Amino acid sequence: MWCANPDSFRRLLKEKQYKMTPQRQRILEVFCEHPDAHLSAEDVYQIVRVDSSDIGLATVYRTLELLSELELLSKINFGDGRSRYELSRTGEGHHHHHLICLACGKVSEFDDDLLDQLEKEVSVKNGFQILDHQVKFFGYCQNCQRRDHEKQS
Repeated sequence: MWCANPDSFRRLLKEKQYKMTPQRQRILEVFCEHPDAHLSAEDVYQIVRVDSSDIGLATVYRTLELLSELELLSKINFGDGRSRYELSRTGEGHHHHHLICLACGKVSEFDDDLLDQLEKEVSVKNGFQILDHQVKFFGYCQNCQRRDHEKQS
């Protein structure tokens, strides 16, 4: 993964004719420091402002889009009107899916390959080359269920 080897990130940018800027470096570090997070541009901005007050929100947005285009980050929409980003898992050979709590907004992941067989069948039946899929389950996490149950008691 490119977090373990920042030089590979630098080389990728150079190959695509982009420069490694301190802002891009810092935003990359945020995702390496929070490998399981699903961060919005505003989340990233709040994190980088602590030690890099010269980075503006527009720079964060542009950098996230660039990292997404370069497939270093995956851009995800959880239906709350904000794009979220996570470290890309390209090449891992399996998908992970998301559980989204409608009460508190917590996002959890699970790594079951539930759709592999279905994906193969759909591909063969329709002559369609599937490159990716996303599964999102919306509901209530254990904490919110417990809190709701306590209110009813």
